[in-house]
Amino acid sequence: MENRIDQRFLQLRRERTSGFMAYITGGDPSLEKTVDIAVALSKAGVDFLEIGIPFSDPLADGVANQLGAQRALAAGTTVPKLLKTIVQIRELLDFPIILYSYLNPLLQYGLERFERDAAAAGVDGLLLLDLPPDETLLPDNRQKLLHRIRLVAPTTSQERIKEIVSKASGFVYYVSLEGVTGEREILSQTIGEHVAMIRRATDLPVAVGFGISNATQARQAASVADAVVVGSAIVRRIGEFSGDQQLPSRLQEFVEPIVQAVKSVRR
Repeated sequence: MENRIDQRFLQLRRERTSGFMAYITGGDPSLEKTVDIAVALSKAGVDFLEIGIPFSDPLADGVANQLGAQRALAAGTTVPKLLKTIVQIRELLDFPIILYSYLNPLLQYGLERFERDAAAAGVDGLLLLDLPPDETLLPDNRQKLLHRIRLVAPTTSQERIKEIVSKASGFVYYVSLEGVTGEREILSQTIGEHVAMIRRATDLPVAVGFGISNATQARQAASVADAVVVGSAIVRRIGEFSGDQQLPSRLQEFVEPIVQAVKSVRR
């Protein structure tokens, strides 16, 4: 079956619009509420759901996502439990799901076993934050069940970009700022320039994330990117309203206008 990531980007291309990708931490504030949050984000119009596997030492993440990981771990989230939760989400929703993880939890689980189990659960792609660009982990001649999302930073040279994207599938994730995840008041003015560098090296779609937190910024990013990622702003609100029964609807109300801003840009 064709990967859902490919299907969704094809649909977006036909509609001449960018996609919206929401990031949440799996198990934050609980595994049960993760399902409710996913449903609410779908109702808000999200095209892709990126789920972080909580890890005790999330080096690439700012305060909001660090706290999200802490809440998830405190709630007893593990990789096997999260995969079971994704099965529940997949029974309700058909949008692409990308897992965002550090290497350690997957090495502990077993890489080949993880890929097999994640694909069976309904995961479509894997983004590893601390995987060196030169590494593939699994033999290149082995059929991969999940798309391998690769990261490109603002400091990445054109030559290095070519090497990185040669090992990518699904899409390329452009980190729009130097440093960790987190909301920023102003987006970098060089996003368009760097996305153009990536496009010269690959035909894969380009998603832009890190630092995007409101409709104005999302609209700006959508003018050059195939997808816009918002994470920390969502995770922060999950923390603020974790004890509120209206948490899913509050997130839906927050995300809807950002999705509409992204969709307002015709490409």
